[in-house]
Amino acid sequence: MRTRRVRPVMATEQPGRVSAEVALEELYAAHWRSLVRLSVLLVRDQGTAEEVVQDAYVALYRRWDRLRDHGQALAYLRQSVVNGSRSVLRRRGTAQRWLAREAGSVPRLEVATDPADANARRSAVLDAMAGLPERQREVLALRYYLDLSEAEIAEALGIAAGTVKSHASRGAEALRAALGPQLEELS
Repeated sequence: MRTRRVRPVMATEQPGRVSAEVALEELYAAHWRSLVRLSVLLVRDQGTAEEVVQDAYVALYRRWDRLRDHGQALAYLRQSVVNGSRSVLRRRGTAQRWLAREAGSVPRLEVATDPADANARRSAVLDAMAGLPERQREVLALRYYLDLSEAEIAEALGIAAGTVKSHASRGAEALRAALGPQLEELS
C-alpha cells in the first residue's frame, strides 16, 4: 500500500487553504489542454490561444489570495480565457479594418474548398463559427466542445441560464443553415 506524502502547511498559508503554486500546478495538469482548445475555437490560432491561457493562469496566480472560493478557480480560468479571447478578437478586428483601409479592400476568410482535404469539415465549421455573433460562438464552444452544462456556461460567461439556452439555440440554427450545403458537398 502506498502512502501519500503530506505537504506541510507553509507559514504564509492559512490552514485548510491550498497554496497558489500547488493549486495552479494541479489546475494546469488537469485543464491546460481543454482551455487551449476552447481558446483555439474562439481565436483560431494555436499560438495565440496558448498565450491567452497562459495569461489567464498568471492572472489567477496574482489574484489567488483575493479569490474567495478556491473551488471556483476553474470557472475563473474559463472566464478569463473567454475574456482574453474576446480581447484578441477585438484587437485582430481593429488591425484587419486598419489594413483593409490601407489596402483599399475588404479582408476575406479563407474557406477550404478541396473535399479530399481531411481538414475541410473542420475548416468549414470553424469558418461558420467565426460568422456567428461573439456570444453565440462562446456558448456553443463551451457547450459542445467542453461539454459544460447550461449552469456552468452561465457562470463562466456571467449570464443567465435562459440566455445560454437562447444563444445556443440561435447559434445552432445559424450553423445548420450555414453548414448544410457545405457539409453535403464534403460528404
